[in-house]
Amino acid sequence: MLHQLGVHEFTSAVVGIGTDIEASILVSSNLLEAEVPNIWAKAISRQHGQILERLGVHHVVLPEHEMGERVAHLVTGRMLDFIEFDDDYALVKTVAPDIATGVPLARSQVRSTYGVTVVGIKRPGEDFTYATAETVVQKGDVIVVTGKTHAVETFAELS
Repeated sequence: MLHQLGVHEFTSAVVGIGTDIEASILVSSNLLEAEVPNIWAKAISRQHGQILERLGVHHVVLPEHEMGERVAHLVTGRMLDFIEFDDDYALVKTVAPDIATGVPLARSQVRSTYGVTVVGIKRPGEDFTYATAETVVQKGDVIVVTGKTHAVETFAELS
């Protein structure tokens, strides 16, 4: 059936079946058997995700779980936005804490002291711009920082 649909010629496939775990696993297995090189599959639980990963699915997404973690960070902290990557690395948008203001970023020692890198800055009434070593963050600026998840969480709490 899948061969008749030309699935073996697909370069990517998305399995968005979430409520029927058995159907999700069977479709994913058939796509893998057809050697589709780039398969994305939605999982509704960690266990479902583990099964898909063990099958060999290339990208497993747990949207409800990931959004829950993201919202928890936003609700409990001082972050304006939060994105965590698989390898314990995060990108956070937050109001600049006082310790990062008034001097060029190179002199603020944010990276060596807190283990985060300021990558962007937004001043009220202006567009986001890339941060450089010479950038002077001002009180009230919104900044984007990146680093290990724990480091960016700790840094955002300084706001």
